[in-house]
Amino acid sequence: MNMTDDTKIGFIGLGWMGQGMASNLMRAGHALVVKGNRNRTPVEALVAQGAIEAESPRAMAMTCDVIHLCLSNSAQVEAVIRGADGILAAGRAGVIVIDTTTADPVSTVALAAEMKAAGMTLVDAPLGRTPKEAEAGTLDAMVGCDAETFATIRPIIECWAGNITHVGGIGDGHRMKLVMNFISMGYAALYAEALTMGVKAGLTPQTVQSVIGGSRLSNGFFDTFMRAAVDRERDVHKFTITNAAKDTRYAAAMAVESGMANPLGAAIRNAFAQMEAVGKGDDYVPWLADHVAGLNGLDLEAAALKAAKKG
Repeated sequence: MNMTDDTKIGFIGLGWMGQGMASNLMRAGHALVVKGNRNRTPVEALVAQGAIEAESPRAMAMTCDVIHLCLSNSAQVEAVIRGADGILAAGRAGVIVIDTTTADPVSTVALAAEMKAAGMTLVDAPLGRTPKEAEAGTLDAMVGCDAETFATIRPIIECWAGNITHVGGIGDGHRMKLVMNFISMGYAALYAEALTMGVKAGLTPQTVQSVIGGSRLSNGFFDTFMRAAVDRERDVHKFTITNAAKDTRYAAAMAVESGMANPLGAAIRNAFAQMEAVGKGDDYVPWLADHVAGLNGLDLEAAALKAAKKG
């Protein structure tokens, strides 16, 4: 398939990341068909810009050459592809699905085989960075597919990604993303305990933030985590505990399947599983710091505000 500016693109999953990605596809001149969920705001915004709303994934697959998925988990991806009104039900050979969900690679490989048998192609292309980069069109993409398919879809991915890496075959994009999120959620668990440790020992949250932030231990994740946990910028790091718990479960399953010991993974997974279990799944990842502090008899927000007033 030759990708041109007028290639018809479908997009399912218009959340924080998906809306920005979809907007960039339209800015590049692509005709866009969208399928939303309960939140009508992004759907209506894109329709106002000229997008067409599809009744179902099946209807989308009847008319679109390439369909993006940007969903929360593999169960949702499976429903969109295998459902009675799903993409496979369209029976239209040649459709390419680019799955940007952080998903379970075991599920991805199985879905790819089913789609191949139907003459369709599944590509895994999970994302790095934040909604800010989604809006700017500068996300990272880790792409799993064969070389020919990668060459075909790269011009499409370039509409919303600034850093594109062909990491290997089908499933390898999702495998790489789980390694990345194992590290990032590990950072979150470590930073949450470090803040509590420092403040319980007599330091201010701002001291921990400033000293580590100015050292070689700093990174972009540290910056936004601390701006949320210490500076109390609530929306600077928009990634939910529920998504973090899901990602760490998928990473743990991948480690088990690989036959490796994964003790740090278990500790990281439990940090998010515990917070989700007590009903805090909708909180953003940096609020893990508040949760850990609370388990240790500390009000982190109060400590941060008190130090800010003194400073």
